[in-house]
Amino acid sequence: MNVQLDGRSHMYATVGDRIIIKGHRVGEPDRDCEVIEVQGPDGTPPYRVRWDDSGHECLFFPGSDASVQNFDHARS
Repeated sequence: MNVQLDGRSHMYATVGDRIIIKGHRVGEPDRDCEVIEVQGPDGTPPYRVRWDDSGHECLFFPGSDASVQNFDHARS
């Protein structure tokens, strides 16, 4: 989730959410990753993520081109 506060955008995510980065050029595919750990306070970046296309895990500081797809994390 992205929230505007004081004219600045703040990103919030929880473990299991997906971060989507839109392609920057025509024909360039979107990239997405799964949040596997939240290292910032209260769900803010940085996040440890696993990239869907490569399986690579890294520490990620999302830019303005990223959005969070939040999922319901209720236990079944």
